[in-house]
Amino acid sequence: MTRKYIKLSPLLFLLIVLTAGCGKSSGGGNIIPPPAPGKALLQLPAKDAVCTTGTIVTDSTSAITFTWKAATHADSYDLAVKNLFTGITATQNTTALKLVVTLSRNTPYSWSIISRSKQSTDTGQSNTWKFYSSGPGAAAYAPFPAAITSPVFGASITATAGKVNLTWTGSDVDGDITGYDIYLGTQTNPAKIRSGVTDMFLNDVAVQTGKLYYWIVVTKDSKGNTSNSGIYQFSVK
Repeated sequence: MTRKYIKLSPLLFLLIVLTAGCGKSSGGGNIIPPPAPGKALLQLPAKDAVCTTGTIVTDSTSAITFTWKAATHADSYDLAVKNLFTGITATQNTTALKLVVTLSRNTPYSWSIISRSKQSTDTGQSNTWKFYSSGPGAAAYAPFPAAITSPVFGASITATAGKVNLTWTGSDVDGDITGYDIYLGTQTNPAKIRSGVTDMFLNDVAVQTGKLYYWIVVTKDSKGNTSNSGIYQFSVK
């Protein structure tokens, strides 16, 4: 038997070798995403306290310094300060670990930090703290507005045997909260359904399926001061 051999030119042989090599995976194709920024740790103004370190700007405003600890993998921060009387939030960005903001005196605020990174679209969210900016002649401060925890605004919930549970959190720099009044109804000015609740929850509240409900928590202290959570709403499936 006569064997036949095909002669390959050096150039064609090299092309075949390179083509075969391209079909093999190098195993290095996985892209590792950049790390997300961490959570900043708040420092000042202190949680649930009266801030007395501000510099008075006018009779009605003070310049208050906010400070926090650096978050991992972050290169800038958004400081969000919310006026708890008006519900308006002001946000400023900085690359530093402190920022001076001019605020109304004798007013409750909450604040938090969002950590950002140029390398990632993810962000880090700090805790949220409340404080009072000190005011002239203030011997006592009203409670902070209650923070509604459940049902949250706009929630659609299922009633159990025609009843739902309401929860919130309250705090006060003077530590003298005496109770909470709860308002609930299908109108935007709901009626009071319970007075002087000493817990931060109210269970087995009767509701109807298919209805939209509005509710408010009013916090009271021993000196007769009050604060209003603002109106929240939820629907019952």
